[in-house]
Amino acid sequence: MNQEGEQERINRELEARVNALESLLIDKSLVDRHALQAILDLYETQIGPRNGARVVARAWLDPLFKARLLSAPDEAIASMGYTGRQGEHVVVVENTAQLHNLVVCTLCSCYPWPLLGLPPGWYKSAPYRSRAVIDPRGVLADFGLHLPADTQIQVWDSNAEVRYLVLPMQPEGTEHLSEASLAELVSRNAMIGTDIVRAPAARSEVLP
Repeated sequence: MNQEGEQERINRELEARVNALESLLIDKSLVDRHALQAILDLYETQIGPRNGARVVARAWLDPLFKARLLSAPDEAIASMGYTGRQGEHVVVVENTAQLHNLVVCTLCSCYPWPLLGLPPGWYKSAPYRSRAVIDPRGVLADFGLHLPADTQIQVWDSNAEVRYLVLPMQPEGTEHLSEASLAELVSRNAMIGTDIVRAPAARSEVLP
């Protein structure tokens, strides 16, 4: 079995154990299902992705950091204190007016946890993992993102060796904002590629 297959087997076993433990705790009334879901949602959509958002905001404001982030991403990310398991090697891919990047893991759910927190359920789902490769424009449309017909879409397949982070384009009209304010605009989905970053008055994120 190759390394990617072994990683998929390990992920399946861990998921099965977690699900079994969760069910046991809920059955014994030791954990409230709704409270557990609220905690997971907090880490999926708020706490976790803030790290990646800060990296993106700094790259927008600091050309030297951006150059380092694209050429030596692991060093640049580590310089901000974001390291750890599932984020040992990250490749940063930059969106432009001509190119939009989309990240998927077709084998399992490899994901840069130190930057984006827990992977969302849809990222791990079979429909997303298969359709993102064969119909990326259709997948983006499901998220409410309709790109110009002449915009190229590049799909990046994460694996046990490499995980990807999308560097979105900075929206027009935000050049005056501070790093902290810019980070607030950056969603988890924009760093996966299923959304773009919008100026404050136009912010929107669709979660199918």
